[in-house]
Amino acid sequence: MSCQLRFSADSPRRGPDGYNSSVGESLLSPPILIAEAEALLRLAPILAREPHLAVDTESNSLYAYRERVCLIQFSTPGADYLVDPLALGDLSSLKPIFANPSIEKVLHGAEYDIICLKRDFGIQFTDLFDTRVACRTLGRCQDGLGDLLKQEFGVHLNKRYQRADWGQRPLPPNLLDYARLDTHYLLPLRHRMAEALQAAGRWEEASEECDRLTRVEPHNNGFDPQGFWHIVNARHLPPIQAAVLRRLYLLREELARQADRPPFKILGDKTLLAIAQTCPSDLQALQGLPGMTAGQIRRHGGSLLEAVRKGLKDRPPRPPATERVDEAVVARHERLRAWRKRVAETRHVESDVILPRDVLWEIARLSPRSPAELEAVIAPLHWRFHEYGSEILHILWG
Repeated sequence: MSCQLRFSADSPRRGPDGYNSSVGESLLSPPILIAEAEALLRLAPILAREPHLAVDTESNSLYAYRERVCLIQFSTPGADYLVDPLALGDLSSLKPIFANPSIEKVLHGAEYDIICLKRDFGIQFTDLFDTRVACRTLGRCQDGLGDLLKQEFGVHLNKRYQRADWGQRPLPPNLLDYARLDTHYLLPLRHRMAEALQAAGRWEEASEECDRLTRVEPHNNGFDPQGFWHIVNARHLPPIQAAVLRRLYLLREELARQADRPPFKILGDKTLLAIAQTCPSDLQALQGLPGMTAGQIRRHGGSLLEAVRKGLKDRPPRPPATERVDEAVVARHERLRAWRKRVAETRHVESDVILPRDVLWEIARLSPRSPAELEAVIAPLHWRFHEYGSEILHILWG
């Protein structure tokens, strides 16, 4: 079914080069909202015929206890599709498309989208083209999608809805329009980025980084009862205050779960820390603490005071041991980091374009002595191995 949208006077307009500019009345066709199982089954073969497919997602991380993907956008040269996972549930018909190596999936800043799609739907990726990776490989200073579209096509994306609640239903037309624009221009942008990579001799470098991104896996986003130690200055608290902080942290998590809201929207870290430091014994003592508004005291004051009382009786927790890194590993890492910075400055790119941070640490930790050992550590970054392998081994061993 189609979602009819209205466009304002400053909405994008198709220009003489076939792309869109930000003047005049829009000539874009309305996006097609896919919210029924039959519509999704009809969409799948349409997407499967495309050699290049623009993709994006929208999640509700700012509005839910546990975030989830609330919208998946697809764009082909002829249409924009908005798939509603909350209405559909089963997205198994899309899995073969993402896994098909003959269909290039085009995203901008793909890592987060890939993690979310793997986490929520078990979707596996092959053949990725990340326009942000291309931009960074080419050494462009501004790599945001809005910046690129403005530079390449004169398109101005309104990012006012970037922090919107994508879990609300029905989604208003302005959010649907915003969502479609994140993919509508990705295919022409991909073609321009690809031409620039080929001309600069950087296609293989960008391709292997995109391939590396397809292998990222979701983090364990389950609740960690020891997570309160990550609150700033938590490790500096006296033991009894640390016990109170732990109780407050557990309470906040339970309140967030019950309300289906992110924990930080229940109480901020600074508020938890201030309560733990002062250990208030009555509601009046909560007044004036950071983040403790009258509404917060009315809603949670009694529970917070009870948590403080329990914490004062608890056995103080021991902070987790800090993992020590061997000094030789640190020294190797510093040499490698200095080398990477020099190469990046020569190429006018960010340092992690040369080698990702985790790969650099792995090289320092394992300290490979031969080209074969180094290639095994760097894989699947084979282009980087051939480009920088001898320099890396020289840095390690002279």
